[in-house]
Amino acid sequence: MNDIQIASLVARFPLLASLMALAETTWFNPNTTTLAEGLPYVGLTEADVADAHARLARFAPYLAEAFPETAVTHGVIESELVAIPAMQQRLEQQPGQRIFGQLLLKKDSHLPISGSIKARGGIYEVLAHAEKLALAAGRLRLEDDYSVLLSPAFRQFFSQYSIAVGSTGNLGLSIGIMSARLGFKVTVHMSADARAWKKAKLRSHGVTVVEYAQDYGVAVEQGRKAAEADPNCFFIDDENSRTLFLGYAVAGERLKAQLAQQHIVVDAQHPLFVYLPCGVGGGPGGVAFGLKLAFGDNVHCLFAEPTHSPCMLLGVHTGLHDGIAVQDLGIDNITAADGLAVGRASGFVGRAMERLLDGFYTLSDQTMYDLLGALDEDEGIRLEPSALAGMAGPQRVCASEAYHRLQGFTPALLANATHIVWATGGGMVPEEEMAQYLAKARRG
Repeated sequence: MNDIQIASLVARFPLLASLMALAETTWFNPNTTTLAEGLPYVGLTEADVADAHARLARFAPYLAEAFPETAVTHGVIESELVAIPAMQQRLEQQPGQRIFGQLLLKKDSHLPISGSIKARGGIYEVLAHAEKLALAAGRLRLEDDYSVLLSPAFRQFFSQYSIAVGSTGNLGLSIGIMSARLGFKVTVHMSADARAWKKAKLRSHGVTVVEYAQDYGVAVEQGRKAAEADPNCFFIDDENSRTLFLGYAVAGERLKAQLAQQHIVVDAQHPLFVYLPCGVGGGPGGVAFGLKLAFGDNVHCLFAEPTHSPCMLLGVHTGLHDGIAVQDLGIDNITAADGLAVGRASGFVGRAMERLLDGFYTLSDQTMYDLLGALDEDEGIRLEPSALAGMAGPQRVCASEAYHRLQGFTPALLANATHIVWATGGGMVPEEEMAQYLAKARRG
């Protein structure tokens, strides 16, 4: 984009000036609509999510044996939902700030196998591909006990095939670990933002890691090209995969059950607000879709991005989606939140979900570090920087009277609210790396 084109775009969308200045920015979506009106644009249905639930149930016996850490949940990959009252008090310390209702943390940061939200979609897509291959070869029936996949014969069968993915880190971990355990040859194309420990962990599982000096977009592009050259290679496309999306969407009904167990009501008088860190968009988009199916118009989802990588806000706000990248506006896409270091958003997710999302906001790396330190100090919970992106959301929502008017929220309604910050990663961060994160947090 040249200077004239940028000036024209900023004139049409003044909010872009704030993004270009790397200022922390909030945009509440004036075009949000009901689930009934927005659902047709997604192109997926409740039946598709039910199919994903059923597939994961078939694989549960295999997962319980293949990964002993899932045995306690009988092969179900799920995370805790915990109250964080001390952190809620911390967020309210700013003058005039109040967090209405109750604040909870969804600890996808501590999901088994790969320790991030990507354990939902990434592992699910690998399992779906493995099932498809095994069924087509006549080696597996839907009614079989899938723990049979642990046999050497199946590992030998899957070793004929390859899986490839481009990643900033966490998706690569999930797909690499799962694919290698089944017996696939697997290659993860890692962007410059990926952490060294994540690459080392993948290699320890026998995964081939290809490193790039460029960002996520280049890693994906190169991974796709390499896979196209091998007819037996399946490329997992984080930008456009509906299978990944459905793996994430399963979270909706599971969260509904968790809230019911904790006697937390979600209805027209008790709204639910969910804050989701966003990179390319597949994870938060899929989870938000599942939440919308589970709670309808009573759930309000917002995406959080780094000030240096506001790709989804940019794409949805302008309507250009994957037709524009943050670099087009001179934004460098360099952030400590490696999982969110994406310059161009998924066009599929943006177009599918733009009518079902209440808003988007950005926050600086330093704000994420500060929140990281506060959560450790107040609640004893340690996350990676990107997972703290959601933590600023309750402040933005509760402080915006304009948003309350837009949605028709009364003070009485807001007093009954539940806020869930979706913690997307951090459970497997090495101690020395975590110490470096904590050292960057400003205390007080």
